[in-house]
Amino acid sequence: MGRLRYDGTSDPILIEDVTLAHLKIVIATKLRRQESFMMTWRPVSEGIDRRATVWIHPAIPLQFGFDSADPPPVDPHLIAEMMKALNATGELVLDHLVTSV
Repeated sequence: MGRLRYDGTSDPILIEDVTLAHLKIVIATKLRRQESFMMTWRPVSEGIDRRATVWIHPAIPLQFGFDSADPPPVDPHLIAEMMKALNATGELVLDHLVTSV
């Protein structure tokens, strides 16, 4: 189970390593192009937020943590689908990608 940490202070978003590897490529591609965007998910913690949205920007720290030391396989078709959805809406929705605990 991988972890995506946003801004250095928030609780990590828990995501399977393979899915996180795909997200890493999508997010890095957008930020490398200086294209900020919204990212939304359903937090799995017991907090008050049932849906969370953050603004992904090159100046805000991100950390991708993987359980496995070996890089997981990446499907170029899934990357293309994720980029297409993100470019169409300006928002990366992780609802179906984030693992419930």
